[in-house]
Amino acid sequence: MEIIKYPTSGEWNKLIKRPALDVSSLFGTVQKVLDEVRTQGDEAVKKYGEQFDKVKISDLLVSETEINEAETLVDSELKQAILIAKNNIEKFHEAQKFNGNRIETTAGVTCWQKAVAIEKVGLYIPGGSAPLFSTVLMLAIPAKIAGCKEIVLCSPPNKEGKLHPAILYAAKIAGVSIIAKVGGIQAIAAMAYGTESVPKVYKIFGPGNQYVTAAKQLVSLKKVAIDMPAGPSEVEVIADKNANPEFIAADFLSQAEHGPDSQAILVTTSEEIVELVVKAVQEQLEKLPRKEITKKALLHSRIIVLKDDTEVIRFTNQYAPEHLIIQTNNYDFIADQITNAGSVFMGAYTPESAGDYASGTNHTLPTNGYARSYSGVNLDSFIKKITFQEITKEGIRNLGNTIEVMAAGEQLDAHRNAVTIRLSSL
Repeated sequence: MEIIKYPTSGEWNKLIKRPALDVSSLFGTVQKVLDEVRTQGDEAVKKYGEQFDKVKISDLLVSETEINEAETLVDSELKQAILIAKNNIEKFHEAQKFNGNRIETTAGVTCWQKAVAIEKVGLYIPGGSAPLFSTVLMLAIPAKIAGCKEIVLCSPPNKEGKLHPAILYAAKIAGVSIIAKVGGIQAIAAMAYGTESVPKVYKIFGPGNQYVTAAKQLVSLKKVAIDMPAGPSEVEVIADKNANPEFIAADFLSQAEHGPDSQAILVTTSEEIVELVVKAVQEQLEKLPRKEITKKALLHSRIIVLKDDTEVIRFTNQYAPEHLIIQTNNYDFIADQITNAGSVFMGAYTPESAGDYASGTNHTLPTNGYARSYSGVNLDSFIKKITFQEITKEGIRNLGNTIEVMAAGEQLDAHRNAVTIRLSSL
């Protein structure tokens, strides 16, 4: 880990850089797979599944029998944990439902909005180094609450051609419609274009490696929407001299174990806590089964000492972290000043893991500084809003002249005439 004490604001741009890969270098490879799946459907999906995932699949879709079998393979303790998480995620996202009010903008002119679910959505669930069944809940539950009619899930199979039982169990209880044993670029292509087995969707959600990220970016250029730009996961911890170094170390390592390109940053006003955190990280690291992956992530992780809370807040808003943990006595004050972050975890007893799994908030969040302009996944991610308006005779009398004058000012006479002809009929 790099330790930087009292950097000038001119050095901050260098310090907020992520270890992100420029996926544009992969576009050639990715586009070839996308094109083949678009033109050859299931045949190409199976071909690339055999090439990339080293498994030959005859039937791409998961059967009801496989889902029921998977349920028996998930132990009761994990099932109970998944059900508690499901309940909390449902509560939080149910509360986000939109109620459009009718507004009379001028006498006789009424406008309103209606929220309508995106009919078909695709969820990509990685299955490489860890089975992310929690992501199934985070994506499928709000999709179901929003009212999406078709929820398609793709995830790469293991060497036996099966999906992890916990992924299938989570998909079943969350209301997924169709589950396909497809991973990587070919999964994104299948959902974007549709194949004989996998339906075409209108928006694709979910994390993935750099190839999946590149595929999502390319398919989003035409017809298919995606949730957000994605990059390696990251956390920033803000701590003062009273923070618990063991807690900070645990938060650092829980982020770093995601992958070698993950990043953890500690920003503090206390020099004394630095050595304590480094020592705690080293001690806890040795006990982790994913120690080698975590070590690589720590190579581009940093501890930064700044002079006061004002600098800490300014630096944080410039970094725009995906996850922000605030372990200070005045965490309420600092949290109130944060304008750029994906999800904020306040107080010593609020680890990032809570949001990752079971508190109820969504863990699909903007990375790589995109928290400056993107929200994390929420109920709105699965809906579109349609505006409506109704104008009575009184309304066109009251507003007509304004419209005519503006249309004339833009030299759009047909626009003006659409109002004039109505006014003349009154």
